Amino acid sequence: MESMLNKLKSTVTKVTADVTSAVMGNPVTREFDVGRHIASGGSGLAWKIFNGTKKSTKQEVAVFVFDKKLIDKYQKFEKDQIIDSLKRGVQQLTRLRHPRLLTVQHPLEESRDCLAFCTEPVFASLANVLGNWENLPSPVSPDIKDYKLYDVETKYGLLQVSEGLSFLHSSVKMVHGNITPENIILNKSGAWKIMGFDFCVSSTNPSEQEPKFPCKEWDPNLPSLCLPNPEYLAPEYILSVTCETASDMYSLGTVMYAVFNKGKPVFEVNKQDIYKSFSRQLDQLSRLASSSLTNIPEEVREHVKLLLNVTPTVRPDADQMTKIPFFDDVGAVTLQYFDTLFQRDNLQKSQFFKGLPKVLPKLPKRVIVQRILPCLTSEFVNPDMVPFVLPNVLLIAEECTKEEYVKLILPELGPVFKQQEPIQASNMILLIFLQKMDLLLTKTPPDEIKNSVLPMVYRALEAPSIQIQELCLNIIPTFANLIDYPSMKNALIPRIKSACLQTSSLAVRVNSLVCLGKILEYLDKWFVLDDILPFLQQIPSKEPAVLMGILGIYKCTFTHKKLGITKEQLAGKVLPHLIPLSIENNLNLNQFNSFISVIKEMLNRLESEHKTKLEQLHIMQEQQKSLDIGNQMNASEETKVTNVGSQIDKVFNNIGADLLTGGESENKEDGLQNKQKRASLTLEEKQKLAKEQEQAQKLKSQQPLKPQVHTPIAPVKQTKDLTDTLMDNMSSLTSLSVSTPKISASNSFTSVPSTGLGMMFSTPIDNTKRNLTNGLNANMGFQTSGFNMPVNTNQNLFSSPSTPGVTKMALGTPSALPSFGAASVPPAGGKQAQQRPTDMSALNNLFGPQKPKVSMNQLSQQKPNQWLNQFVPPQGSPGMGSSVMGTQVNVMGQSAFGMQANPFFNPQNFAQPPTTMTSSSSASNDLKDLFG
Repeated sequence: MESMLNKLKSTVTKVTADVTSAVMGNPVTREFDVGRHIASGGSGLAWKIFNGTKKSTKQEVAVFVFDKKLIDKYQKFEKDQIIDSLKRGVQQLTRLRHPRLLTVQHPLEESRDCLAFCTEPVFASLANVLGNWENLPSPVSPDIKDYKLYDVETKYGLLQVSEGLSFLHSSVKMVHGNITPENIILNKSGAWKIMGFDFCVSSTNPSEQEPKFPCKEWDPNLPSLCLPNPEYLAPEYILSVTCETASDMYSLGTVMYAVFNKGKPVFEVNKQDIYKSFSRQLDQLSRLASSSLTNIPEEVREHVKLLLNVTPTVRPDADQMTKIPFFDDVGAVTLQYFDTLFQRDNLQKSQFFKGLPKVLPKLPKRVIVQRILPCLTSEFVNPDMVPFVLPNVLLIAEECTKEEYVKLILPELGPVFKQQEPIQASNMILLIFLQKMDLLLTKTPPDEIKNSVLPMVYRALEAPSIQIQELCLNIIPTFANLIDYPSMKNALIPRIKSACLQTSSLAVRVNSLVCLGKILEYLDKWFVLDDILPFLQQIPSKEPAVLMGILGIYKCTFTHKKLGITKEQLAGKVLPHLIPLSIENNLNLNQFNSFISVIKEMLNRLESEHKTKLEQLHIMQEQQKSLDIGNQMNASEETKVTNVGSQIDKVFNNIGADLLTGGESENKEDGLQNKQKRASLTLEEKQKLAKEQEQAQKLKSQQPLKPQVHTPIAPVKQTKDLTDTLMDNMSSLTSLSVSTPKISASNSFTSVPSTGLGMMFSTPIDNTKRNLTNGLNANMGFQTSGFNMPVNTNQNLFSSPSTPGVTKMALGTPSALPSFGAASVPPAGGKQAQQRPTDMSALNNLFGPQKPKVSMNQLSQQKPNQWLNQFVPPQGSPGMGSSVMGTQVNVMGQSAFGMQANPFFNPQNFAQPPTTMTSSSSASNDLKDLFG
């Protein structure tokens, strides 16, 4: 099988090569290039049809070639007869000019090997289309093999043949003599053309008389190429040796029958006994029933039957056939109008083109592309007709594939894209293109879009016509996704902005803003923020529609997930622009509400985002402070926190001695500062701290002090013993906090988280010691990291004799003491442990049983001058020592825990200058009176 196929291919290749070589010797090849073998036609399909081009103009043509090798079997005189018959037919065709006749581009040329002539471009012969593939290349081209005639093509094709016969019969006074499917050629546009005038007969009478057509007797001895096809020949040719125009009409009837019966003729003729065959045919025609014409459409069936009538006078003539209702099909009439378009004026053409869009959907695509599209594009040379033709061309383009569009339509649109004259037609063209812009951008290649399509859009935005600008602005969003980003950013957007700013039309300005708002999603965020939003502030007009357009762009940008407006731009540019616009007098209530709604949304987001930022910043600062505090602490942070209580005990245990020996306090203070700066405690220091912790534990476990009879003792010893006792008991009070403004023995104390102590005692204890040493009459404040506690230095801390045992402290502002949770100082030498119940006995011992207790509320109600008069107690007043120590304890407690109640405390003020503690001479005198 494969060998047979290869052999067939080689045979076809050889034949094609032989034909090509035969043509190469023909004079036709001097002016035309011969291409591929595409079809066959003419009498007996003897002519091979090639596509070709004219060398000088590159115009497409069809080259008909008759290879003389086909008649090698005949004798020389028979060959001459065949050649003469073929020549006569081509020469007659060349002399005749009519749209329904095949147009000859170059006359017949003869060479030693072939005959050749050139015509208009050809697709195939009707015989090829109906399935007769004789003298075609093998394998048959799918273009011909799969070709299907549509009803409109069949109707209009038969109408064209009828019109051609009418021309021959009426105008030329000629009988064709061989109307067959072989002699009907379909040109490249699908039009049916008549050829094959080998056996034509002209009238011998003058034109004004009844024509007479001589007829030759049938000679069965002649070669078949010298005789017409008997299957399509009228009976009178054979039986009565006469012919007339009606004979061609019979042939037309047989052609119509063959068209509707897949190329099969009405009768098959026995060429060996042709007279007998025609006699039998004549009898059958006289009894021809409609049942034998079932494949023919009913509306033309009776006309075909008349054409096949035995009597020539009964047959309709060609002019009558062109007017039958069968050809009054809208598609056929449309195609017929296109063929006569050159005869119409512009007004007639414009009316026809306006109604064409209603007809095009009813026609097959191939018919439209082959027959109608070339006629439409040919009208582009007429600028006045372009606005009427263009909508139809674009309508056809919608049904074409991208390849068909690029090949058939886009090359024709190139000049139309650039047409600018006349102005009215140019404006209409812009409008039409804008309405079909999505089609153009979808099917046009990117390079051509940049070179032809987009420049036309830019021209529309800059057009003087407001209507064109409005339409362009309305249509741009529909195809914005098809425009490449650089073109949109650098060319389209600037022109939209320019149209908005420069126009005097409110509609154009509003449509510009609407257009920008719709295409925001195709733009980059920073381009919108840096280019679009600042542009809004340049718009001068304050009409409500313009303001709402501006608001719409802001809102779209603000709410779009991909875009968004930064809080910096909200605060610095957007809100300062929107808020004044919102109170424009031209806005109605609904429009004002729209502005306020957007402004509130922006403010809410601004508040939320900035508050979140500040909270995060605050957390980061707190974390940084914790790290800074940790860097200043000795050893590990945990060890420092657990030893805070013991260090405080140590400070207060030495207060009494420091008060009496002020000269030594500075040295001790320096020593504590040096210790604080060290990286870790020495072994001796750790041992000393451990002993102090043991001593503190022993003091805490002692029984409460009981009232004893006062016995005179040495002043120094008394002071030492009383101070040591009170200072030892102070360790149990450093963790206490006043829960109510009133101080009493029944007050309850709760624990404060240990983190509070870390904050209170974050400064070196040496500073506290120095402040205490400089004078107790000065206000006390514990300086935390980053905070200062301002105090009032004009108040003393001692109670008057009339109110013994009362403790007082002066804060920076006269405010009631707040309620605090208690704080427990972790035991020295260990980590934070569980809080145990506080021993209240030490507090009770501070107040003698004979001394009344005074609340803080009572103290706060006293006048300042009364308060100052009570600061200097008389010497030797009983209970003064406990009063002093009570004052110290309360000062410590309120100074440490009361800083949250200070009105000068500001969480945002992280750097306050350190408070300067000054000593008082009166305080020193009082101390001398108290402690000897």
